[in-house]
Amino acid sequence: MTTSYSPAAELEGELVIDKADFVIASVEDEIRADNLCRKLLARFYFSLLEQGVDPREATLLASGADHFVRDFVIGFMHRSLFDDQPGMVRRFGGNWYIVHTVEPSVGELAIHLAGVRAFYRFLLERDLLDGPFFEEIDRECSDLPYYEERIKAFWAIEGDGYLAWERECSLKQW
Repeated sequence: MTTSYSPAAELEGELVIDKADFVIASVEDEIRADNLCRKLLARFYFSLLEQGVDPREATLLASGADHFVRDFVIGFMHRSLFDDQPGMVRRFGGNWYIVHTVEPSVGELAIHLAGVRAFYRFLLERDLLDGPFFEEIDRECSDLPYYEERIKAFWAIEGDGYLAWERECSLKQW
């Protein structure tokens, strides 16, 4: 996370979320949703610390969730983090992460996915999403062999093979 947060300011008061505030239909909506997600991710980070998670691990988890939510879901896909879209994590890890990272590795991706899983569990525990939505996120976060194969296949692309690789886990079908 690139901005420093004040634990007292971010943890004060009840967590009240209006999912409609996260819907993106304009640039202004995207800016608002990004700011709301930043605050929600800070709340997530501090909840990890309150649970006794080591600060380094909490930072890794929150940063992984931040990368997925703010860079991919909001910044790239222009969607709400509450959109129940099967395949969202799969497209992140099996395509977007790979082509937007200088040296993609399953080890680094696993850290991001652990953060995504922990963040969406945080949302589930606060009744901000339903069980089947979380189960799909969890399932997609757990499929490390799939992502490892996607990374290997990416590095093995020759000639005009990129289009075939992209079609297998396309970002264009959303």
